Amino acid sequence: MHKAGDVMLGGLFQVHFFSIFPDLSFTAEPHQLTCNGFDFLGFRQAQTMAFAIDEVNRDSQLLPNVTLGYSLYDNCLTLGIGFRAALALISSQEEQIILNETCEGRPPVLGVVGDSSSTRSIAISTVLGLYRVPMVSYFATCACLSDRQKFPSFFRTIPSDAFQVRAMIQILKHFGWTWAGLLISDDDYGLHAARSFRSDLGVSGGGCLAYLEVLPWEKDLIEFQRIVDVMKKSTARVVIVFAHESQIINLMEEVVRQNLTGLQWLASEAWSTATVLQTTQLMPYLGGTLGIAIRRGAIPGLKDFLLHTRPDLQHNNSFENSMVIFSSLSEVNQFWEFTFQCRFKPTPSGWVENDGKVCSGDEDLEAVETEFLDVSDLRSEYNVYKAVYALAYALDEILKCKPGKGPFYKQSCATMQTLEPWQLVYYLERVHFTTSFGDQVSFDDNGDALPIYDVMNWLWLPDGQTKVQNVGEVKMSAFNGEQLILDGDKIFWNFKPKKPPRSVCSNDCPPGTRVVRKKGEPECCFDCIPCSEGKISNSTNSLECFSCPEDYWSIPQRDHCVPKKTEFLSYQEPLGICLTAASLLGTFICTVVLGIFIYHRSTPIVRANNSELSFNLLLSLKLCFLCSLLFIGRPRLWTCQLRHASFGISFVLCVSCILVKTMVVLAVFKSSKPGGEASLKWFGVSQQRGTVLVLTSVQAAICTAWLISFSPSPHKNTKYHNDKIVYECVVGSAVGFSVLLGYIGILAILSFVLAFLARNLPDNFNEAKLITFSMLIFCAVWVAFVPAYISSPGKYADAVEVFAILASSFGLLLALFGPKCYIILLRPERNTKKAIMGRGIE
Repeated sequence: MHKAGDVMLGGLFQVHFFSIFPDLSFTAEPHQLTCNGFDFLGFRQAQTMAFAIDEVNRDSQLLPNVTLGYSLYDNCLTLGIGFRAALALISSQEEQIILNETCEGRPPVLGVVGDSSSTRSIAISTVLGLYRVPMVSYFATCACLSDRQKFPSFFRTIPSDAFQVRAMIQILKHFGWTWAGLLISDDDYGLHAARSFRSDLGVSGGGCLAYLEVLPWEKDLIEFQRIVDVMKKSTARVVIVFAHESQIINLMEEVVRQNLTGLQWLASEAWSTATVLQTTQLMPYLGGTLGIAIRRGAIPGLKDFLLHTRPDLQHNNSFENSMVIFSSLSEVNQFWEFTFQCRFKPTPSGWVENDGKVCSGDEDLEAVETEFLDVSDLRSEYNVYKAVYALAYALDEILKCKPGKGPFYKQSCATMQTLEPWQLVYYLERVHFTTSFGDQVSFDDNGDALPIYDVMNWLWLPDGQTKVQNVGEVKMSAFNGEQLILDGDKIFWNFKPKKPPRSVCSNDCPPGTRVVRKKGEPECCFDCIPCSEGKISNSTNSLECFSCPEDYWSIPQRDHCVPKKTEFLSYQEPLGICLTAASLLGTFICTVVLGIFIYHRSTPIVRANNSELSFNLLLSLKLCFLCSLLFIGRPRLWTCQLRHASFGISFVLCVSCILVKTMVVLAVFKSSKPGGEASLKWFGVSQQRGTVLVLTSVQAAICTAWLISFSPSPHKNTKYHNDKIVYECVVGSAVGFSVLLGYIGILAILSFVLAFLARNLPDNFNEAKLITFSMLIFCAVWVAFVPAYISSPGKYADAVEVFAILASSFGLLLALFGPKCYIILLRPERNTKKAIMGRGIE
């Protein structure tokens, strides 16, 4: 198809499905190559380019005073023919070619719209790129064509397969399909798609390929049977197919033969809207197919233009030139014959005799139902339309260039008379316009258009009819990145639950477990191992478990952390309540006894052996009982520091009083002997007070040094229980604590020894016996305390220490003051000086 113009544009279209090559045996003159199998879609694409150029020529605002012409060629779905057609477009078609010395001159066409195949576009654009002739494809999607180094003048109005793959991955991710099979065609289209899937599926979609099979071009029954067997044995319920219609037809024949149902098909744009596959026989298997389709657009006026298509009755002879032979009839005439099932004159022999119709050229196109006039679903045609306008707008920018402000050498402009193809490439890279349908058209640095796809769904209606409906779109936004928009309510699923199928190799690991890969299998195949104690996994398919923070612990489900239970000797628990009650009881008893002694302070039994020491002893015992309360409750810095200091000083004060009492008993007994009066002067009241003060001051000095150097402090201990925090007071310095206990022990042992020596003194009421017994209890308690304290964990260590304090305090209180209170309250007749001196009861 040709039309003259001031500027010529070329076009490459698939108007025939098949080509017949001549016999090249070199034994006879070969016939010309012929094409057959008329393609309505390819012819409509060519007519769309003619319509777009005609529309541009009628637009007074776009390319004023410039007429576009075109020269369109048929590639016959064959690389050799398409390549020859491209060379015919960019080279001179004159019989005699005259070149000047500089080899300069305008080529027959400044730009080419085409081709429809990635393989042919790669070959053609490799040559066109050498001369920077722009080529704008409407259907070549191979991601490899985005390489600007190899294809510097290639552009396209259809997104590349790289984006198509990402769009499919978005769909897989949306429905949670992580386990899918991939079938590809044995060409650049399929091989590059497979490469993109392998690199992108796991990274962005978290999925894996269960298998990857290459569909042969030939009808190889054995190979197709093997491929379907692989699909049948696989657990993947989703099948992605990057192939062409003819290969899908051969594949589906084997699928039907083996009755392989229950698969969710995901179609590439090459066959997502193919009506040849939407048959009653195949829809039970292909119903519910989701596919990526080229963006549908509306082209106002195209149908009217197509209705004006008329055959050429004057040139109904062989159409040929020196480069390409198409067929014996022009494409329009072939279209007419194919549509109306008639033949133009001269008809083939026997045609009329067999009741064949003769074409008149006046047949009505509207009277025939044909796909040619169906402009409700323009996809590839819309891309052709945008490609023509992209070239037109680039040429229009050239016309608008003002001399002295141009983009070329010395700010010069290009003119239509001297325009070079590379200059058109420059403007084409910067073109930006909006179609009447509302889509923006521009090219990025790789020559790719702004990517956008429609998502199609194959609907199988109850009456057996089929419909391909639009259920969403995938597009690239400069601000939001890749966006998938789906209308889930419109999607038809070819399964009984009418829900999306589940296609995973391994079910998602629940929270609280981690993923362990299966050796030798894809990443999507794994086992789920529970997290260990103290670790959690709060997301599905986590590769590792994370430890909880120090103060937290995992719940049994291992899906989140909770604060650890805190443990210390509390006032609220039974043990703490009992110890507190015992401490308060001891304090109360000490207060009562002190009251009794104060009330009866003038009686002999109270005055005997220095009543002041008895009062000091009761006060110290009261402090011992009260200091045990510091060991109960949450440990804090001041309680940790005070508990051991108060404990040590209180007990030293107590034991010092007992020690002085014992020494006084011995001194009194010694003074009763001849010449022993002098011993009492060393144990007067002031000496007794001073001795107690000095002995207690030593313990106070030990505690002060300990608190200043290595002070006790609260500590969160987790070594006893993983799920609990044991609050305890660390002693800070074991030496300081040992010296404190050791000093108490030395005084207690000294008191015990002295009291033991004085136990048989001849007094009726010999207090040394009571002191001996009390010190025996005291020493026994604290000897048992040390190993029990060391072996008790956490709060039980504090409980042991409190128990030791209370036991020793009660022992001293009862042993020393129990008999005296008994006499004061119950046997007052014995509370006399004579009775105490052993002279009888008054």
